[in-house]
Amino acid sequence: MKSKNNKGISQDGKDWKEKMPSREEYAEADFLVQAQVARPEIQLLAKFVEGLGHLGVVTTIDKLEGRVVIQTTKYLWPELKVLLEKMPINIKILNQQI
Repeated sequence: MKSKNNKGISQDGKDWKEKMPSREEYAEADFLVQAQVARPEIQLLAKFVEGLGHLGVVTTIDKLEGRVVIQTTKYLWPELKVLLEKMPINIKILNQQI
């Protein structure tokens, strides 16, 4: 990670505003992941996902079958996917869509 000086400009000469995605890029950043977990693990999944730096929001769509939707962004999904694979719960990814 590049260090910043005290004016908020990184060593590559760009300030944080220049590195921010545009409004259009943010508008297209939504990413939905449908997944399935054991019913007792839904709450644990939600706590993990929402507690890990707010990488996403978990919404239950069928509690009997353990089906959930994880709302995240296309920028955060790669990191969240790695973390989901390391979690002590059995999660099955059913569908991913932007």
